[in-house]
Amino acid sequence: MPGRVLIVDDEQSMCEMIEADLATRGIASEWRTSAAAGLLAIQEGTFDAVLTDLKMPGLSGLGLCERIVANRPDLPVIVMTGFGSMETAIAAMRAGAYDFVSKPVELDILALRLERAIQHRLLSEQVRLLSDRLHQANRFSKLLGESPAMRRLFDDLSRVSKTDSSVLITGESGTGKELVARALHEQSPRKDKPFVAINCAALPESLLESELFGHKRGAFTDAVADKRGLFLQADGGTLFLDELGEFPLALQPKLLRALEERTVRPVGSDKEIPFDVRLIAATNRDLETAVEEKRFREDLYFRVNVIQIKLPPLRSRGTDVLLLAQHYLEEFAAINHKQILGLADTTARKLLDYAWPGNVRELRNAMERAVALTRFDRIAVDDLPDKIRDYRSNQLEIGSDNPSELLPMEEVERRYIRHVLKGARGNRTIAAQILGFDRKTLYRKLKQMGEETTDDPGK
Repeated sequence: MPGRVLIVDDEQSMCEMIEADLATRGIASEWRTSAAAGLLAIQEGTFDAVLTDLKMPGLSGLGLCERIVANRPDLPVIVMTGFGSMETAIAAMRAGAYDFVSKPVELDILALRLERAIQHRLLSEQVRLLSDRLHQANRFSKLLGESPAMRRLFDDLSRVSKTDSSVLITGESGTGKELVARALHEQSPRKDKPFVAINCAALPESLLESELFGHKRGAFTDAVADKRGLFLQADGGTLFLDELGEFPLALQPKLLRALEERTVRPVGSDKEIPFDVRLIAATNRDLETAVEEKRFREDLYFRVNVIQIKLPPLRSRGTDVLLLAQHYLEEFAAINHKQILGLADTTARKLLDYAWPGNVRELRNAMERAVALTRFDRIAVDDLPDKIRDYRSNQLEIGSDNPSELLPMEEVERRYIRHVLKGARGNRTIAAQILGFDRKTLYRKLKQMGEETTDDPGK
């Protein structure tokens, strides 16, 4: 754990013992034998945490803690006491201490408390700088991020945007696929022409055909006038087909023909009308599996998948979570006419720990709710939705010999399947191969776990 600790104790032997132990754990430290010397060291050096004894000649540990909190509230202080009473602990906390430990000190426990204090200090610094970082962060159109995954995405988008090739955007629900599609359009030579979007899952087959390809008057009962389809409305610009994995199988040949011939035939017409659009499609489905299961045409898949852009899930974007949270916080604070400075550091920790199954969309909703509910100038943990506030990781950990902490095999299997699915980015075909199951077995187990399996191959 990186970080520098200042140890303040009037017993030099205690300082030396703690310094030596911390060095074995990779934590740098310095020590002083009086509170006055400790204050001078803080003025002259850079530290991430302070460990001080309670009883010292002259200024006490509590006095030192109060001075540090008054002048350096970002610097966490841990107080050591040989008395271990509740009154002492309360006094330390009232003085602004981050934590306290009792003497005789258990070095493993002390190191853990110091590591947490250092993490607290570094996170507090990140939160303090969030607003500045937000306005200096890497961007591509309205997309925002500093993580390696997003830097790679921005690089790919900057190259793809200049081409006219079809693009397939893949990623989990809520990762911002339409935002990426709009960014590609806005950075392309077609930016001054229309951007037309349609959700393929939102319309029944008959209406979807009419929306995309248009129709002639009298083609069906409600066709009281000619209608230009979206291919023609997007002429010269970009057509975005969202939820392509839900596109009706019966209409896929007509879509394929339109893309190959660059013409459309409206419903009820015998005339082919040329168009000029760039196609961008998006899906959160595994289209390769859909092709294998004959639910999506292979030739259409290759036609739309000329260039594939994979969007990273929010859980793999590190501190981008905090940047995005600050962005949405400022957005909703302005809308609600509230003066909100940012996130409390404990809130930031919760946001970083959460797995974000709903990705950026879920984070945006959480920040909108928090801004609406908060009574303070910083978003507190209590302002977050219950499932974020109470979240416990499903990550598989086997590191205890305590029988009370060991898990039944069913729970181990459940956590491992979710762990593999996460590593496979939700691709159930790949996950089944890793697990050594056939797909039918994996889908059956997912059903037992209560996971959604609408495309169960066993049906």
